[in-house]
Amino acid sequence: MSTISKPEVPATRGLQLLQPSGWRQPKGYANGVMAEGRLVMTGGVVGWDVAGRFADGFVAQVRQTLENIVAILAEGGARPDHLVRLTWYVVDMDEYVSNLKALGKVYREVIGTHYPSMALVQIVRLVEPSSRVEIEATAVVPR
Repeated sequence: MSTISKPEVPATRGLQLLQPSGWRQPKGYANGVMAEGRLVMTGGVVGWDVAGRFADGFVAQVRQTLENIVAILAEGGARPDHLVRLTWYVVDMDEYVSNLKALGKVYREVIGTHYPSMALVQIVRLVEPSSRVEIEATAVVPR
């Protein structure tokens, strides 16, 4: 029987992490998140700057992508700690796995230590040929 864990995030944020009893604690993501409030969603966000120039390298593109997500969230009155889901699309899973330490550092610098539910998918290619990563984000701003 699954149980809902006690919130590991402040109740004022309106989010509750879902951790079934007996499951191993995930590292760098949450198994599930329950939230109530106003939805803010992004499309697929890539690692280019306002002029459409891509950052050089996978980790740099992830940083720019996360910064772009934070900017979009702000337009909707949301913050990174309102994130409930991130879906990552990468063109090379080995590139992702071989950069885990650097990616964790970049994630914490841009998003902080809030880890929503996440999925990671390797795909053949992205629409923008220079893009190495694309991330969709969903946030819930508490009422």
